[in-house]
Amino acid sequence: MTYDRKIYEADLPHRAIAVYLYLQNRADRNGTCYPAIGTIARELHLSVSTVKRAVRDLEENGYIRKTQRWRENGGRSSLLFEIIK
Repeated sequence: MTYDRKIYEADLPHRAIAVYLYLQNRADRNGTCYPAIGTIARELHLSVSTVKRAVRDLEENGYIRKTQRWRENGGRSSLLFEIIK
């Protein structure tokens, strides 16, 4: 799947574009991946709050969908990200 050209035409902050390309690069052929917010922040050299804002920007503009994943013991796991556009 390749969506990256459309992202450059979008009216999104640079942080959102960086996170989108990161998720796209790690997505499987169905457009899904599940990196932790902290991992994204560390690998992109951004703060956790900046990554959270970028994810919100992408969700609000219809580029991704996020779903909370849960462990068998009921604890939170990393988010599941699905690339839509």
